[in-house]
Amino acid sequence: MVVFTVSTPDIEHVRSTCVSSQKPLRISLFPAKQKRKFILLCMIMHEIEPNRMYTEKEINEVIKPIYHDYVTIRRALVDYRFIDRKADGSSYWLIANPMNYLAYQ
Repeated sequence: MVVFTVSTPDIEHVRSTCVSSQKPLRISLFPAKQKRKFILLCMIMHEIEPNRMYTEKEINEVIKPIYHDYVTIRRALVDYRFIDRKADGSSYWLIANPMNYLAYQ
């Protein structure tokens, strides 16, 4: 498991370079650096309702307006253990509590 130390300047850098709109959340660039990805995924995680099961289509509909490559975002959310899914990909749900992560708003 990778652990990141995230500072306010880190968040501000991601906001200024990768986020085109905060409300509604829109991402213009999904970075290669792990810490920056983590920060963006934390932001996206706040857009997913806790205690709700999503179909693949429904989770895609949450992510699509945020970033055009929604498949990459969905995969990263699973890889970083913010969301989980059934083995067949038919259901997705939030497993990380957004309140335990970056409060960016």
